[in-house]
Amino acid sequence: SELIKPYLGSKYKVTEIPKSLIFYMSKHSGPVNAIQWCPVREQSHMLLSASMDKTVKVWDAVDRGCCLQTYSCHSCAVRAARWSSCGRRILSGGFDSMLHLTDVETGKQIFSSKTEFRISALKFHPTESNVFICGGFSPEVKAWDLRTSKVLRVYKAAVQQTLDILFLPEGREFLTSTDAVSRDSADRTIVAWDFHSAAKISNQIFHERYTCPSLTLHPKESVFVAQTNGNYMALFSAQRPYRINKRKRYEGHKVEGFAVGCEFSPDGTLLVTGSSDGKVFFYNYHTSRIIRTLSAHKEACVSAIFHPVLPSLLATCDWAGEIKIWQ
Repeated sequence: SELIKPYLGSKYKVTEIPKSLIFYMSKHSGPVNAIQWCPVREQSHMLLSASMDKTVKVWDAVDRGCCLQTYSCHSCAVRAARWSSCGRRILSGGFDSMLHLTDVETGKQIFSSKTEFRISALKFHPTESNVFICGGFSPEVKAWDLRTSKVLRVYKAAVQQTLDILFLPEGREFLTSTDAVSRDSADRTIVAWDFHSAAKISNQIFHERYTCPSLTLHPKESVFVAQTNGNYMALFSAQRPYRINKRKRYEGHKVEGFAVGCEFSPDGTLLVTGSSDGKVFFYNYHTSRIIRTLSAHKEACVSAIFHPVLPSLLATCDWAGEIKIWQ
């Protein structure tokens, strides 16, 4: 991409809040569940999307605002999709209980496997590019190795569903957020695991009675944020014992049962989240105040993500199947 080239050699500048819509892309016929920019900087004009319409799409979301490729390997809604670290493959999982690793150029499946549960969360290991973790409608979370096409490890929690997975730096530990909230207890809402031993490190992290549909890590500091169904985001230490920061709460947006994603800007100064009323909220990470809101969509906005290289480019997606690019 000619637009990205000038930025590749230089350090990421301060994130600016986008002001105007540059592309409106609506080829999905069902809600968009997830979007992700390609992690390879030179190819970061490509945006990946996973939808309830059973497809995964790749878009040129920087230069042309058009769909480059559609992958239809799933027979049910695609709940999660992730780029491989090399940018040449896409890992996807869906409500058909299938896992697929697809070659981006040929569209062929390099790896496919049926799991025992509907998949709702996938994450690649941050340093082992052939290893990923998969969770969904099951008490178990599994680590897979793509080289052997086998399950490496099983992590057992007394829950019904895994909502999101977050690796902590270096990948020795990871967190899962679950649907385990009962009237008398909120333990197990966020569970910390030792990746190699499969031991549970802690399930006493978040004590309020809300589930957390998404988790995100700060790019520079040792903290993470959990989106909660209490219509606020909570801040935690990313080191044991993962204490909550009671002085900071990011509130004002609405979640209302949608799997609304949240993310930090690449420079770590902003926290951005979608909202069930279609807006995007930009919070100052340090003060936890709302800096601006963007009326982005008519339906619930479930994801808003900053571009990894271009300092003010933002992609958003919604429950109507629309993807928008802002600058």
